[in-house]
Amino acid sequence: MRSRPHRTTALGGLLALLAGLLTVLVAAPAAQAAPVFKAPFPCGQQWTYSHHSAEVRQALDFVRSDGGTTAGTPVLASAAGTAYRYYEANGAGNYIVIDHGGGWKTYYFHLAAYSVAHGAWVGQGQQIGTTGSTGNSSGAHIHYEQLYNGVGQPVVINGSSLAPYPSSYYAKYLTSDNGCSGGGTGKYWVDTFANAVGYAQPNTADPQGVLYAGTNYVYCKVWGQEVRDGAGNFNHWWLRTDLDSVYAGKNGRGAYVSAYYLSRWGNDEARDNNGTVIPNC
Repeated sequence: MRSRPHRTTALGGLLALLAGLLTVLVAAPAAQAAPVFKAPFPCGQQWTYSHHSAEVRQALDFVRSDGGTTAGTPVLASAAGTAYRYYEANGAGNYIVIDHGGGWKTYYFHLAAYSVAHGAWVGQGQQIGTTGSTGNSSGAHIHYEQLYNGVGQPVVINGSSLAPYPSSYYAKYLTSDNGCSGGGTGKYWVDTFANAVGYAQPNTADPQGVLYAGTNYVYCKVWGQEVRDGAGNFNHWWLRTDLDSVYAGKNGRGAYVSAYYLSRWGNDEARDNNGTVIPNC
């Protein structure tokens, strides 16, 4: 007669194996959610971006496209974390890596200068350096990457992926809300009393489209060409916003409309509906 302990031992081994598998499954760390990354440049600014095959990982290169100067513009932390400074003469030049925790890091290459100490904690929107062309670079730009556990990821800003990437500049644009006040939305709500033509710069050249009358959002303000009517009302401030209707071949993102259309606050005033002064771009 066959003894039974052998069956008991086999069953015990199977149970031990299942218990081990369960332990591994329970102990396996879940993927960490990414921070809500924001653009690596200041509130209200519009930059264009591109990617080329020689770029490492899934990087994007940003250059300014709103009439401002790329070189020397502040580079901002796109999320909070610990910043580390590095230098690579024949590659990234002056660069910063921010460790956001949970396996997430962002990289910022070719800085003209650092603005934080090595190992410093930085908040989202804090300046970490200035845009430059150090290292192996043919011109001022921000080389920007997002990595998870050391692997490059498609760049996501405010929860939206910028992929598929363009292979050249001036095909796609990004307007920043990083470092903006107003509840972190980067938008200030205003009432415009009439349809307003939007322009590429804070003047009345190169019209891009129309912002319709009503309640609209704007990002920031710039001093520019005076707009005046026959009744003596005027305003030099121009508001950066996204237009409702875009002319053929033009770009309606980050255009300028005159703060003249916010007449409730008076001449040369630029305030939102709550009376908050709209910040400078």
